[in-house]
Amino acid sequence: MWTKHHKKKKIGRFVVPAMTIAFLSYFGYHCVHGDYGLRATEGFERQRIARERELAVLKGKREHLEKQVALLSDGSMDKDMLDEKARLQLNVSRADEIVIFNHYSN
Repeated sequence: MWTKHHKKKKIGRFVVPAMTIAFLSYFGYHCVHGDYGLRATEGFERQRIARERELAVLKGKREHLEKQVALLSDGSMDKDMLDEKARLQLNVSRADEIVIFNHYSN
C-alpha cells in the first residue's frame, strides 16, 4: 500500500492568524475612525448640544412673540401695545414726543 507523506509547510500555520488580525484591524479601525465611529460620535454630540442651545433660543423667541400676540388679541387688546406696534410700523410720532426704538434680540 502506498501512502503519501506531506511535509507540513510553515507558512500554513500563519494563514488563519493573519486573516484574523486583518479582520480585527479592519473593523477596529472603522469602529474608531468610521462614519459612525467613536470620533464621529463625539462630533454628533457637539452638534446635538449646539442644536439644543439654538432650540432654547428659538423657544424663548417664540414665547416672547406668543405673549405679544396674546396682548393684541381681540378679547384683551392692550391699547399701549397696539399704539406701540402702529407707531413702529408707520414710523409716526407726535411733535412733542421722543421715540427710542429698542429692538430686542429675543
